Amino acid sequence: MEVHSTLGPGLLESVYEEALAHEFSLRGIEYVRQKEISLRYKGKDVGKHRIDYLVRGEVIVELKAVEVIHKIYEAQLLTYLRALNKRVGLLINFNVTRLKEGIKRLIN
Repeated sequence: MEVHSTLGPGLLESVYEEALAHEFSLRGIEYVRQKEISLRYKGKDVGKHRIDYLVRGEVIVELKAVEVIHKIYEAQLLTYLRALNKRVGLLINFNVTRLKEGIKRLIN
């Protein structure tokens, strides 16, 4: 909320990612940024992907700065949750007037 209220909507996702990392650090919140994950298919490693944040080793946070949150973004986050065997993820779209309208919590 602090990042959005200070910067407002309309910027690039990378700007919000950098600001959120700084805010996490200022608040002493443990996080890993751009964590690489392995994607497997029937026991075979088939590729790598990066998630925006893994917070406190438990919550995956994916950032967007888009006009509309499409269902594919939710599906992507659910895939990440399964790949890392995590239960909770947050999809946060900074391109909204009120950030409350841009946060979607997903459970695996």
